[in-house]
Amino acid sequence: MTTDQRHQAITLYDRFTHGLMERRAFMARMIALAGSVAAAESLIAAISASPAAASIVPADDKRLATRTVTLGGYKAYVAEPRSKSLKPTILVIHENRGLNEHIRDIARRLALAGFRAVAPDMLSPTGGTPANEDTAREAIGKLDLAKANAAGVAMVRALAKSSRHGKVGAIGFCWGGAFVDQLAVAAGKSLAAGVSYYGPAPSPSEAVKVEAPLLLHYAGLDTRVAETAGPWVAALKAAHKKAEAFTYPGVDHAFNNDTSAERYNKAAADLAWKRTLAFVRRYLA
Repeated sequence: MTTDQRHQAITLYDRFTHGLMERRAFMARMIALAGSVAAAESLIAAISASPAAASIVPADDKRLATRTVTLGGYKAYVAEPRSKSLKPTILVIHENRGLNEHIRDIARRLALAGFRAVAPDMLSPTGGTPANEDTAREAIGKLDLAKANAAGVAMVRALAKSSRHGKVGAIGFCWGGAFVDQLAVAAGKSLAAGVSYYGPAPSPSEAVKVEAPLLLHYAGLDTRVAETAGPWVAALKAAHKKAEAFTYPGVDHAFNNDTSAERYNKAAADLAWKRTLAFVRRYLA
């Protein structure tokens, strides 16, 4: 498969998984691109996230304490260093697949960097994240986003009471990246910092409401998100907000997700993560 065909396949998958294409049309075009049903299914498996992929930080890492808590009716996975001292807190907002092992792994990576990471299951009101990714995406699409956003603001304010210096930040990926942008609009000064990975942006008119410094990561080949990213970044700059935006050339949407063989780009993911840690340490430590 050529590089162009690979990119076409990833673009088709992105459109399908974000509700912009019906399954029948998606499968027909993937089969035409791959050459057979079997080849199309193999390609889709390589693009989609693999629940069997190994974690970077093992779930039983002895340096960390992990647990599940409930925040305002939402279940959340918590990972933090075993030290009893107060740590700055980071909300970790999942993709449109819901709270899965990859996001728990991200939380543990943040914990190793010295933070209390709290990854809420935003599908808690509908029974929690289902095992089937298609079902999870459908449930995400039906969420009352205003209520979810209000719940996120409440989490930030509640967690501030037990965070070092009262500081709480947020990091989100894809759907979660969009959520972080909206959280920054709604939370005002309660949010100390926000990091959005390839999240579709709010209306540029909302930029004036943002108080938290923002770090925005975008994928160079992600034309769907780019349509909203440019105006959003320009509006933040025009409103004199603290916002840093980076576009990683030649990579696809979800380039940070190491459980997706076709979309993961290690070089871009490592650079974005280095920038992310430096950013949250600057504003949360």
